[in-house]
Amino acid sequence: MTGSAAPSSFRLAYVPGVTPAKWVRIWNERFPDVPLTLHAVTAAEAPELLRDGGADAGFVRLPVDREFFSAIPLYTEATVVVVPKDHVISAVEEVTTEDLADEVVFHPLDDVLGWERPPGQPGFERPATTADAVELVAADVGLLVVPQSLARLHHRKDLTYRTLVDAPQSSVALSWPEEATTDLVDDFIGVVRGRTVNSTRGRTTSQAPAAKEQPRRKRPEPGGGAARGGAGRRGTSGGAKGAKGSKGGAQRGKPRRRS
Repeated sequence: MTGSAAPSSFRLAYVPGVTPAKWVRIWNERFPDVPLTLHAVTAAEAPELLRDGGADAGFVRLPVDREFFSAIPLYTEATVVVVPKDHVISAVEEVTTEDLADEVVFHPLDDVLGWERPPGQPGFERPATTADAVELVAADVGLLVVPQSLARLHHRKDLTYRTLVDAPQSSVALSWPEEATTDLVDDFIGVVRGRTVNSTRGRTTSQAPAAKEQPRRKRPEPGGGAARGGAGRRGTSGGAKGAKGSKGGAQRGKPRRRS
């Protein structure tokens, strides 16, 4: 691990659908001397930003190039179909891809589900972005399949969504260039993984040795359990065995020495 001497800030990228507020709050409480700056990027832009050093780490969508990046998978999202509120699909809780066979389903260019072809009938064009596709759904010219967080991100009062049970799913991970695993990156990994302030990793390691050494300093203190325990152990190894020896081994040993 390589450390940075005097970091000015920790730069964190995140893709649409990810809400980093919880981790940012913990970071600001734990490391108030190191501001955290956020960089909102598309799912396609995130790996290049990290590769070029534009951010220290990022919440990205898998897969990533594992020969270059380290990644900690965090969660996998449910996949949903976005429909107008008066669409027949809104009457059920979940659907399958077969239920979409006769529907126009848009496939935006920034799709993150990774399938070659969505279910249903192809749209008249591929929208440039998910936001554009949502506008087309609102115009009642087709449907859209996305991770649930993106459906929430682009929420509209005239739209709703239902779970698509047999579609591909998208996973979110914390990722960073493996060769750039700095102290700050390790600190943020600790925040995401829920390490405590007294963790033995990260920049808080100086607090851990004192907690470990304290029990060793207590053992030799006089008048406590250690002193009584020492006497007890001597009584067990010397007194108890010696008493047995006086009845057996010790008396039998004396005639052999005289002979």
